[in-house]
Amino acid sequence: MPGLPSENIRGIIFDLDGTLYTCEAFADTIQDAALTYMAGLLGIRQTEACQLMADTRQRLAQENGTLPTLSAVCVELGGDIRELHRCFTALLQPEEYLRPDERVTTLLRRLAQRFSLYVYTNNNRALATRILTHLGLMDLFQGLFAIDDAWLAKPDERALADILAKTGLAPAEALFVGDRYDVDLRVPEQFGCVVYLSRKVDQLLRLDELLGRDTEQMQIGGV
Repeated sequence: MPGLPSENIRGIIFDLDGTLYTCEAFADTIQDAALTYMAGLLGIRQTEACQLMADTRQRLAQENGTLPTLSAVCVELGGDIRELHRCFTALLQPEEYLRPDERVTTLLRRLAQRFSLYVYTNNNRALATRILTHLGLMDLFQGLFAIDDAWLAKPDERALADILAKTGLAPAEALFVGDRYDVDLRVPEQFGCVVYLSRKVDQLLRLDELLGRDTEQMQIGGV
């Protein structure tokens, strides 16, 4: 996509899971918690719930042309998004899996000197706060936007418009960073925001270079 002057960007909105950290073991526990919830709700074994959720995800992907989120799969099968997140809060222990990464902390500290930083996540506020606090990142962000603010999961145009309004950022002034284009970046890009796809820490760390430290042209790509 065309480069934009870095001086136009005033705020950066980061996804959380898979963007500010990556941990397959913790991702697996999130999947397991959803399986526990759905198996209990439907009165079936977890192995059956696993197959049912996989089949549902594949069907939704074929129907919509994009890979659905875990929350969307659970809701499609009759789950309640609030109850699912109560299960997440009760069962998940991010502190057992995640470790602070000083490289990420240093990056965000540098960026916070030039930009307003925010987190926008499909996680609930309580769990997202635990994760950010454990990683030593919580104080670096001016705001946290979570799914339980209005129970509108990404991607959602209403939620995005509300975030832009609350941050005071015009679309051209906002950079969205996420690891899933269809979930984290497609709608912001449609709004006219700058987007950056980051699926591993090494890609995240490139932000400092891509944004530059002066008014050089920012080359954002990968989507």
